[in-house]
Amino acid sequence: MNERDEKMKKIITYILLAAMLFSLAACGSADGETPEENIENIENAEEAVPATADPVDDNYRTFYQIFVGSFSDSNNDGIGDLRGIINRFDYLNDGNLLSETSLGVQGIWLSPIFSSPSYHKYDVSDYYEVDWRFGLESDLKELIELCHERNVKIILDLVINHSSSRHPWFQAFKEARMNGDTENPYYDFYSCVTTAEKVGGRTYQKIAGVDCWYECNFSGEMPELNYDNPEVFAAMLDVAKYYLDMGVDGFRFDAVKYIYFGDTQRSVEFWEKYMAELRAIKPDIYCVGECWSGEAEIMEYIPAMDCFNFAMSQAEGVAASAAKGFAINKFTNYVESYQNKLLEINPNAMAMSFLSNHDMDRIGGAFIVDSNMRMAANLYLLSPGSPFIYYGEEIGIRGSRGGEATDANRRLAMLWGDDDLVRDPVGSTYSKDKQISTTVADQLSDEGSLLRYYCRLLTIRHSYPAIARGSYDALDFGKNFGGFKVEYEGETIFILHNNSTNFEAFTLELSEIGAGEICEVIGVGGAGLEGGVLTLDAQTSVILK
Repeated sequence: MNERDEKMKKIITYILLAAMLFSLAACGSADGETPEENIENIENAEEAVPATADPVDDNYRTFYQIFVGSFSDSNNDGIGDLRGIINRFDYLNDGNLLSETSLGVQGIWLSPIFSSPSYHKYDVSDYYEVDWRFGLESDLKELIELCHERNVKIILDLVINHSSSRHPWFQAFKEARMNGDTENPYYDFYSCVTTAEKVGGRTYQKIAGVDCWYECNFSGEMPELNYDNPEVFAAMLDVAKYYLDMGVDGFRFDAVKYIYFGDTQRSVEFWEKYMAELRAIKPDIYCVGECWSGEAEIMEYIPAMDCFNFAMSQAEGVAASAAKGFAINKFTNYVESYQNKLLEINPNAMAMSFLSNHDMDRIGGAFIVDSNMRMAANLYLLSPGSPFIYYGEEIGIRGSRGGEATDANRRLAMLWGDDDLVRDPVGSTYSKDKQISTTVADQLSDEGSLLRYYCRLLTIRHSYPAIARGSYDALDFGKNFGGFKVEYEGETIFILHNNSTNFEAFTLELSEIGAGEICEVIGVGGAGLEGGVLTLDAQTSVILK
C-alpha cells in the first residue's frame, strides 16, 4: 500500500469513527455496550475499511436531479440558472468524496435547459439554444468543464417525443398542411391523422381549415414528432450529437413509451436504433429512460437502455413502505428479483432507483417522523445500480399537488437560507405553513441534520464499490430484520437493515451468514458486536464483512 492510500485509509477510518460516535452518543447501542466498546469493535475491523473512496470510473454513480429554474438564482431575477448551479457546485461535490459538508454526488441531471415558452421547458422551441432565463451556451460549457474536473457526469433532459407548438418545425408543418404543400420538407414532420384515422386512447388537436389532427398526448402545445419520417430521426440524432460533442455525458429521455404510444414494440425498436447510433458516437454514454409504467413494460426497454424503477418510488413504493415498518423481506426480495431480471435481459443493465422526482409529490411529505426518511434513504442508496436524489430531498423539502392541478407544487424553490432569491415556479400554490422550517445553511451547521446524514450515507456508498456493482442475495431474519449478501470481484459484504418502528433491536449470530466484522453503522441507533453476536438498533443499517 502506498503513502497516499495509507493516508486516505486513516482519513476514512477517522470519519467513520466520528459518525459512529455521533450515532452512539445520541442513541446508545442495543446491547448496552459503551461508546468506547463500540469504537474498539470498529478499530478491530479497520482492515475491512476501504483504502480509498475514489469511485470506479464507470457509470455506477449517484446522481442528483436539478430542476434548473428552482435550484439557485445567480442574477437575482428569481429564476434558477446554470450560473447558480456553478456557484453551488461545492455543495454538490467539492472534489472530496469524504467531505461531510458536501453531498459528493457523482452525476447531475438537468431538467430541460433549451428555449421554451414554459417554466418547465418540456416543450422545446429551439433545441440548439439555451433558454435565456437559464443563461448562455458558454455557461453550459463552463458547467460541463467543472463537472469533468471533479469526475462528475452531466446528463441533459432531452425531450424528443414532442416539441413546442412554437417550434419553427411545427410552424412549417402546420403551414404545409393548411396549404396542402406535400413538397414542403416539414409536411410529415409531426404525427397526424384524418378524422377517420383517429385512434381511441390518444389525444389530437385539429389544424383549422383542413382534415388534419396532430397527435398531442400531453398538451395541445406539445405536438408529437413523426418518427416514421427518417428526416425527423436524423434531426433529433443531430441534436444529441451536438451536445455530446459539447461534452455532456448522456441524456435522460422523457416519455420513452410515447414515441409510438400504445405500440411498445415499435417504440422499443426506435430506441434500440437511436441508442445504437449514440453508442457509436460515445460508447460509455450514460442514458436513462422514463417509462412510467409497470415492471413488465419497463423490462421491454432494457435491451435498449436503462430505465427508472418506478416501483421503488413514491409514498407507497417498496422503499418508503419498508422505511415505515412494513415487512423488510418484501423490499429485499424485490431488490434481488428486480436486479436478476435486469441482468438476465441485459448483462450491462443498472437499476435506477429514486424516491421522488419532479412529476411526483415530494417524498419528504410521506413520512411522519424523520427517522423514516433516513431509513428510506438507507434502503435505496445502499442498493445496486445508479440511484437518483431529487434536489432538496436531502434536506426534507415537501411539496405536493394536493387539490391543485399543477406540478409546480412539486418543483418548489431550494431552501438555501442565504441571500439566494430563487422563487417558487409560476403557478405554485403550496402553503408555506406546510414547508419545513430549516434550510441548507441550518442543516450544514447541525451535525445531526438530515443533510449531514445524506453526506455520511453517500460517503459510505462511495467507499464500497460492491454496493453499486455487486450481485445481491436477499437475507430474511424476520418481519423487520433483513438485508443482502453482496458479492463483487471475489469479495463479500453484508448489508443489513432493522426497519422496526417500535424501537425493537434485533440480534444475529454472525456465523449464520459468514460475517465477522462491523464496517459501517448508519441510522438513528447503533450496533454492537459481542461474542460473535450482532445487535442492531431500530431504523438503522449496518455493513459487515
